[in-house]
Amino acid sequence: MTAVDDQAPVIGSGPLSDVTVVDLTRALAGPHAAMMLADLGARVIKVETPGNGDDTRGWGPPFVGPPGATGELTRAEDGTSPEDLVATYFLSCNRNKESITLDLKSEAGKSALTELIRRSDVLMENFRPGVLDRLGFPMEVLDQLNPRLVVLSISGFGHDGPQGGRAGYDQIAQGEAGLMSMTGPAADEPTKVGVPISDVVSGMYGAYGVLAALHERARTGRGRVVRTSLLAGVVGVHAYQGTRWTVAKEVPVAEGNHHPAICPYGLFHSSDGTVQIAVGSEGLWQRFAPAFGLPVDAPGFASNSQRVANKIAVRAAVEDAFGRFTTAELLARLNEVGVPSGEVKNLQQVYEWDQTRSQGLVIEVDHPTLGPVELPGPPLRFFDSDGSEWTRRHTAPPMLGQHTEAVLSWLAEPQPTARD
Repeated sequence: MTAVDDQAPVIGSGPLSDVTVVDLTRALAGPHAAMMLADLGARVIKVETPGNGDDTRGWGPPFVGPPGATGELTRAEDGTSPEDLVATYFLSCNRNKESITLDLKSEAGKSALTELIRRSDVLMENFRPGVLDRLGFPMEVLDQLNPRLVVLSISGFGHDGPQGGRAGYDQIAQGEAGLMSMTGPAADEPTKVGVPISDVVSGMYGAYGVLAALHERARTGRGRVVRTSLLAGVVGVHAYQGTRWTVAKEVPVAEGNHHPAICPYGLFHSSDGTVQIAVGSEGLWQRFAPAFGLPVDAPGFASNSQRVANKIAVRAAVEDAFGRFTTAELLARLNEVGVPSGEVKNLQQVYEWDQTRSQGLVIEVDHPTLGPVELPGPPLRFFDSDGSEWTRRHTAPPMLGQHTEAVLSWLAEPQPTARD
């Protein structure tokens, strides 16, 4: 299979180069899952509603347009989104995809989607439970059309249970799934995470499930339905905070920028800024404490459990010691004694950091209207045994309906013989 035009992702390269995905999702959780597969070489065909398309095309500001006389991208100063401007939100989760517009309530739209399903390996959707059925594509129909199809379905709070049909958005899920109760400066100030973490982790779990189902299909020849939700995504990353309750019956609360089970581990103030440290073992404590004049073996300081119980005094002692140094001096000394440490960067610093760029975490794409723009890059890298790295030509998130004509022409061609 070849790419449908110069702006479409390169087909035939990468771990998932033989996989075609129908992406019926919108907003963030589903598009993020589909983008993860697209990054790995899958052909992802994003199906959008005519007119407005994916919800995130209208989520802003910021909206940006073609470069002006200064060479800088145009910004919508009043926050409106004319047709020639692009929401940066949409750009964050739709790279390496093709976009087609279909009215799924029309016979023509249903016919095109039917043919897409026949030719695809994966279908992703994050409608509210029951919507796909009402559109005429319940699971029994999907199975008849393509028994090898892997279906990913992402919901807000699960597809069944007492609140199975409930709509979900990221911040609501962060609160309902307990994350906000553990985040923020204090127990009485629940705080959301600074990124839409419910959407992102449920998308990651969804992609993970799809890959498992594709692996199983290679053995059985049959597809499978994979389900996850925003609720499941957040509960799935509770980690040790979850077992604090399920095993020890201790309800975690927000503790600001400090670890609840390791001390000292968190953010402290230098004379001119902030520094974060992670004294995660007794060996590190034995090196850290003498370097800053702290009592290594004194009562309340001698072991991690003692330091956690005595955390107010320990943190105060560290704050006092660190206040005598600048951030640069602290980081140098911490590095010298081998204690993990770092500063707190803003996103400009992160994306300009040579370490970030060395890991392929910033990519350049050629957008149809914006021209060359930089986007956050995929977090995985692949290498052959000889050390050579697989790289792909990333493509920009598509304009609404950019590939409709080309994809419909492809669907009109005779269907190739089914793969083994």
